[in-house]
Amino acid sequence: MANSTIRTELCDMLGINYPIIQAGMGPFSTNRLAGVSANAGVLGIVSTSGFGYLRGSAAQMETGAAQVVKSLTDDLGGTWQEQLKRALRRVEESCREAKGIFGINVMVSSEVAEFAREVIRTTIELREEDPEIKDRLRVIITSAGDPLPLTDTIKSSGLKWFHVVPSVRHALRAERAGVDAIISSGQEGGGHVAWEPVHTIVLLPAIVRAVNIPVIGAGGFGTGASLIAALALGAAGVQMGTRFLATKESEFHPVHKDYILKGNERDTIVARGVVGPLRWIKNEAAVDFTRLTVEKAPGVFLGEPEDLADVAREVRAKEDEGWDAQFRGDGPKALMPGGEVGGLVDDIPSVKELVERIVKEAEDVLVNLPQKYLKD
Repeated sequence: MANSTIRTELCDMLGINYPIIQAGMGPFSTNRLAGVSANAGVLGIVSTSGFGYLRGSAAQMETGAAQVVKSLTDDLGGTWQEQLKRALRRVEESCREAKGIFGINVMVSSEVAEFAREVIRTTIELREEDPEIKDRLRVIITSAGDPLPLTDTIKSSGLKWFHVVPSVRHALRAERAGVDAIISSGQEGGGHVAWEPVHTIVLLPAIVRAVNIPVIGAGGFGTGASLIAALALGAAGVQMGTRFLATKESEFHPVHKDYILKGNERDTIVARGVVGPLRWIKNEAAVDFTRLTVEKAPGVFLGEPEDLADVAREVRAKEDEGWDAQFRGDGPKALMPGGEVGGLVDDIPSVKELVERIVKEAEDVLVNLPQKYLKD
C-alpha cells in the first residue's frame, strides 16, 4: 500500500507511514511483533518489562516464566543487559530493509525504578554503539510512574520521549518533564489502567486542551473508524495494544488470543495487577482474583493507591499463579490482560493485513462522512 493520505505530526516526527503505535505489552518482549509492525509502517514497540525475568532464580525458570525468557533470548547467554542489546539488534535487523521505525516501552513506577533506569541506560548506550540502531530505534515510551526524574537522562539521548498518562494533572507534569508527546490512556485499555476510571471520550480531548505538545489516544482503539474519532478529538494518532496482541505474529500464547477472539465488550474485569489496577480478560481466574482484590486490596476500587510492598501476600501469590498459567496457556487458570476493544476483534490477521485494513477503513470514513452529513 502506498503511503496513506492520512498523515499527522506523529508521522512527521518519527518518519512512519501511519499515525499508529503498536503498544509494548509485557511480560513478553514483543520483539517479533515490534519488527513486523515497523515493517508495516507503524511505530513498533518492544516491551522491556519481561527482561526482569532474566534476573530471576533457577526456580523461577522452572515455571511458566521460562516461556517468557525463551521469547526474549537467543541462547547465547550473558547478562540481561547484553540480552536486551542483542534483542534490540534483532528487531533492527528485521525491519532494516523496510526502514521501519521502532522504540521501547519502560514502566518507571517506584517498584521497578532501579530496573527501569538500567533499561534506559542500556538502550541509550546501544544507540551510541551502533549507528544502524540509532537510525531505527527512535522512541522511548515511559509509563506507570513519574517522568520528571528521568528528564536529564532521556532528553540528552536524542530519543523522542513519550509518556503514558491517565489524567490532565499527569499530562501537565509530563509536559513539564520535557516529553515530546503524551499518550492519553483511557480506562477501556487492557493491562495497567488508572486508579481513577476516566474514559477515552473525556480524557483524550481534556488532555489535548491542556497541553501544547502532540497527544496520542490509547484505550479502546482498534479500527479505522476509531482512528478517525481520535483525530477528531485532537489526537495526532493512536496506540493499540489488544488489537495487535490478537495478530498472527504477536508472541502471546494462542490461548490468550483465542479468549480475545471469542469475547465481547463485557468480557473484561479490573482487579489488582503488579503496580495498581489492571484490566484482565474475564475468566474463572480473573473473577476469583477480583473477589480477592475486593477483600484484600480494595484501594484498587476506591482510587486509593498503595505501594506494592503493602499488598497482601495472598494477592501477590494469586497473581503470580495467574501469570504463570498465562505463560503455559492454561486458559481457565490464566490471568490475561486485555482491553474492552477485544469485543470488536473477530479475526486473527497478520499485522500487515490489520494495518492495511485500519488505514483503508479510516480513509473511507473520511471520504464518506462529508457526503453523509454535510448538506448543501
